Amino acid sequence: MSERFFEKQLPNGLWLLGQQMDQVSSAAMTFIVPAGASHDPPGLSGAASIVCEWAIRGAGDRDTRELNDALDGLGCQRNETVRSDHIIFSTAQLSRNLDDVLGIYADILRRPRLEDAAFEPSRALVAQDLESLEDEPAHKCTLMLRERFYPRPLGANVYGTSESLAAATPEALRKHFGQRFSPEGTILAVAGDIDWPAICDKAEKLFGDWQPTGAAGPLIEPALGGIEHIAKDSAQAHIGLAHSTVPLSDDQYYAARLAGMVLSGGAAARLHTELREKRGLVYHVSASYHSLKNCAGVFAYAASRPELAQQTFDMTVGEFRRLADGIEPDEITRARTQLKTALIMQGESTGARAHALASDWYHLGRLRSLAELSGDIDATTADDVIDHLRAHPARDFTVLVIGPEPVDTGILEQ
Repeated sequence: MSERFFEKQLPNGLWLLGQQMDQVSSAAMTFIVPAGASHDPPGLSGAASIVCEWAIRGAGDRDTRELNDALDGLGCQRNETVRSDHIIFSTAQLSRNLDDVLGIYADILRRPRLEDAAFEPSRALVAQDLESLEDEPAHKCTLMLRERFYPRPLGANVYGTSESLAAATPEALRKHFGQRFSPEGTILAVAGDIDWPAICDKAEKLFGDWQPTGAAGPLIEPALGGIEHIAKDSAQAHIGLAHSTVPLSDDQYYAARLAGMVLSGGAAARLHTELREKRGLVYHVSASYHSLKNCAGVFAYAASRPELAQQTFDMTVGEFRRLADGIEPDEITRARTQLKTALIMQGESTGARAHALASDWYHLGRLRSLAELSGDIDATTADDVIDHLRAHPARDFTVLVIGPEPVDTGILEQ
């Protein structure tokens, strides 16, 4: 596949990124705006999620219905996501409609109506997401583990708390929007059947006079870390563990990812084999890599019957530690295949490529081709993975358990 990349920065700080993809007739677009949950005002956690929902309820000359009708009429598939650093707006459509969709999103980012009548429904939806966590303990465990693991407020729960959502007002969130939605730190990435000069011209017309706000980033405080048990009378114990690893920008990134794939890269990976297949300890067990810009972690999650929670916890920690003792040739081969599947096969999707462009630029300040990804994965050996694990051992775990009883974490001291 041809991989032709483009990049341009407007004078106001907005970055434009592009990839021409041959043999497709669609184009995808991703905006990442530095207004994620870590930027929520003090006492107003969940603000980013409310603003994200509120901003798409009418913008420019269009009310909510007119906005949705316009995007639907253009065949636009869209998604809005709140993460730690950013609010992400993504679309995919036929390439001939990209110009019109871009114009609509210029209104959403720069001229949302943010009307009082639309505020309460927006807040109510976020409140429902928060309440639904009680029925999704696995999701709750993951969110709360990140909240404890990362330096505050980088792991902030995007849904906030019932108290912070109740405290939010239209006036406060309009002010927050005005400060955080700015061309500084915003990235627009497009991929597919694109006309790069035309996109640059259109973007300059739509965003060239967008004025930076100079808003500062969040004040970073140390992570809570430690061990927490949340008592819940349930038929399962939900166990979360996390330890630090290298971020995406580090030279050992691929070694860290391959280590994670050996541990949890499918049904033949170690956690699944040792805890589920051989011993039947868990309903589910997995580990995943997660990176913010300057810090990252390996996060494990296991669900077991309460009476098996202790054995599950001890064995999960043991598998993390045993990884540094050696990796078999078939394990590293399988891990490479799994990682390529995760990172490279998405290259066939314009939406995935647009998101990858924005992510690469944010984390690395450059764009990675699929050929580079493939080559770097193939060049990372089992010895490289072992060296990485010994330099960044699985220790200083943050632990979160949701279930009837806590677990004994004495193994962490051994």
